[in-house]
Amino acid sequence: MSQIPTKSDILQWISDNPALTSKRDIAKAFGIKGAARIDLKRVLRELEDEGHLTKRKRSYDDPNRLPPVSVLKVTEVDADGDLFAEPPEWTGDAPTPRALFMPKDGDPALAPGDRILARLTEVDGEDHSHQARLIRRIGTGPRRTVGVYRAGSEGGRMLPVDKGNDREWIIGAGDTGGARDGELVEAEVGKGRTRLGLPRARIVTRLGDPGAAKAVSLIAIHQHGLRDAFPDEAVAEAEAAQPPALGSRTDLRDLPLITIDPSDARDHDDACYAHADDDPANPGGYVVWVAIADVAAYVTPNSALDREARERGNSTYFPDRVVPMLPDALSGDLCSLHEGVDRACLAVRMVFNEQGEKVAHRFHRGLMRSPASLHYEEVQAAIDGTPNDRTAPLLDDVLRPLYAAYATLKIARARRQPLDLDLPERKIVLDDDGTVTSVAFRDRLDAHRLIEEFMIAANVAAAEELERLRTPLLYRVHEEPPEDKLDSLRETAKASGFALAKGQVMRPATLNKLLHDAAETELSELISMSTLRAMTQAYYGPQNMGHFGLALRSYAHFTSPIRRYADLIVHRALITAHGWGDDGLSTWDIEHLEATAKLISEAERRSMIAERDTNDRYLAAFLADKIGAEFTGRVSGVQSFGAFVRLDETGADGLIPVRSLGAEFFRFDRDEQTLTGTDTGTEIGLGQRVTVRLAEAAPVSGGLVVELVAIDGEPMRRRANAPTRKGFGKKKKLRKAPRKRR
Repeated sequence: MSQIPTKSDILQWISDNPALTSKRDIAKAFGIKGAARIDLKRVLRELEDEGHLTKRKRSYDDPNRLPPVSVLKVTEVDADGDLFAEPPEWTGDAPTPRALFMPKDGDPALAPGDRILARLTEVDGEDHSHQARLIRRIGTGPRRTVGVYRAGSEGGRMLPVDKGNDREWIIGAGDTGGARDGELVEAEVGKGRTRLGLPRARIVTRLGDPGAAKAVSLIAIHQHGLRDAFPDEAVAEAEAAQPPALGSRTDLRDLPLITIDPSDARDHDDACYAHADDDPANPGGYVVWVAIADVAAYVTPNSALDREARERGNSTYFPDRVVPMLPDALSGDLCSLHEGVDRACLAVRMVFNEQGEKVAHRFHRGLMRSPASLHYEEVQAAIDGTPNDRTAPLLDDVLRPLYAAYATLKIARARRQPLDLDLPERKIVLDDDGTVTSVAFRDRLDAHRLIEEFMIAANVAAAEELERLRTPLLYRVHEEPPEDKLDSLRETAKASGFALAKGQVMRPATLNKLLHDAAETELSELISMSTLRAMTQAYYGPQNMGHFGLALRSYAHFTSPIRRYADLIVHRALITAHGWGDDGLSTWDIEHLEATAKLISEAERRSMIAERDTNDRYLAAFLADKIGAEFTGRVSGVQSFGAFVRLDETGADGLIPVRSLGAEFFRFDRDEQTLTGTDTGTEIGLGQRVTVRLAEAAPVSGGLVVELVAIDGEPMRRRANAPTRKGFGKKKKLRKAPRKRR
């Protein structure tokens, strides 16, 4: 064909050949050569001006059709668990095309908001026009971050709230979102840069006064992308839920299953009861019942509640609020084992011999009624001889048998030798306005250990039961520590005067010996923290890799389905395995176990970081009016830029910047974890006792900066600008601490 094609001919060609849409392709298809290309270019420009075509670099696309390879944004998950995606920007006259995502083995877990590069195939579906196959995930659209807005003459800047981050963003005059100077804001961070070299950002949400007490957890929620609002559909499902009737459930309402939780617990998802085994074949043995809220009865596969819970993965707890996995109608009511009301549950009856070994277990789907919701302190006080009105009636028949059963389980625990890390837990107390009133360490009572041991036993029973019945499940996996981390721990132990043998199979018992050797010294906390750092991060997975820390072959989370999605999957697996109803594992659940494991493991890590950052900010706020005060602590970390000190009184971590140590140069030894002054020989290393002066406290970022006052009781001597004679100062060696007197 030598003549110029009509506009209709060109549009038809582009429609039929979406992969051949460059001007060269079109000219070749219609046999256009030489000067005729100028006329073709004119026609293409007219089609572009008329909106029939959009020019992308050197090719033309039909604006009402998607090219075979396109960028899509995942928009939703339907009731069947299918993912749908759409182009992030659509300028065509036709309705926005919708693509059904077709996953294949090895694809990453996708969620609404993810952006993907996909290969498309046109189909004639009822609710979609294309099928999409993943080429690669390319992100989640514009990245969002939280900062403090500072107004300028034309727009302004956003300052970071992250510790150690000095990056700023330029906010254009039209991108301020009405924010006022000093406000906490959430912004979309662009990729372009200004002539000053700073990246651009656009404010999308105003979060209020960053100095307000309750803004602390709000920063973490937005900074880490936590989902703090439930979709209307999920809320409606929760509000419509009704307590199940007894039906085919096992009636457990006569069992005195009590809940024991912190005094400020927001939900109660586990209850327990124990009694001496009356089987003459098991002298000295005990029967232990553990009952767990039957969340699966309300959160069914692929419901709106289920999809939202899977995305959240777990509840996130802050000192002033909780971001729950489930709406309050469930987490605070129907799924919470309140006293005196019927509640659906999954329960396990476990039989232990006098050595604490489990000899049998049996699971039930039941209905229970707890006679009491108690807290740890009052239970422990009752056992110690001071019961109150709530615990006195339960002391002989309920509480003492629980402690007696726990005593037998301790025998088995001592023989198993799980990792014995008993680190203090920090408690931040707030007043009604959200202001920190005190920071202390929680007491670790036998009541805590009792519940922990019973829950571990129930989790083991769940894993073993599902393995026996060959039902898919999610394991809680904790792999052995890697050799490089163990080498670092060995160096710390050696520098502290202890030993950790090399060249043997590492077991928790080996680490327990190190912890025991350090237990009665001033370096106990340092060795405990260093051991914790050597551990791998636990995660969820459908393959059983064992649990190193607990010294267990098989372990699954079963006991907290209100706040952990993994437990809900295990509950569904038990329901399916025992034929207890049609609300067990769905085919989709089974096919996507790997993706679900990855999704909720990532969610767990995100929550842990958010909780840690929030605690740091509250501690900084608590200490903000104590600038200039001196505190004692211990060096907990050493880096090239300075040393970290954990303060005794609050457990807060402060940074001693190298620049604050004086004019001399401090050499960083990564292997020895020390900073050594080249002139004075002063050495700062892990575990040293120090006195520091608080120099800065930034509540918005959670950062604390301290100045070194004394090391091991001796004043810190700094090199002045003038050189000093060789040997000035005293070298501080980390030495084995003397044992405390009993």
